[in-house]
Amino acid sequence: MNFNAEWYNLTGKVQGVGCRHATLTKARALGVTGYVTNCRDGSVEILAQGSDIAVNNLIAWCEVGVPCTEGLTVTVGEDEADDIYLDFSIVQS
Repeated sequence: MNFNAEWYNLTGKVQGVGCRHATLTKARALGVTGYVTNCRDGSVEILAQGSDIAVNNLIAWCEVGVPCTEGLTVTVGEDEADDIYLDFSIVQS
């Protein structure tokens, strides 16, 4: 099993619509660790760690459209930090 760590940013109408809670539920169901948080610019940031399959499934779920979001754009990048997360949580901004 290959370990993968991806950072992604969701833009559009993503705050105040349940995006973080939906992402938390999906990530935990997939066995992904990391976090989701609101950003000051109105976007939502996700850091996902886990198996390639699990992280790619979370990214695909986001790209299809997180429930309740409108005008969603997903930007994906590699996480370059060395932090390891043991669970998935919502980080208060």
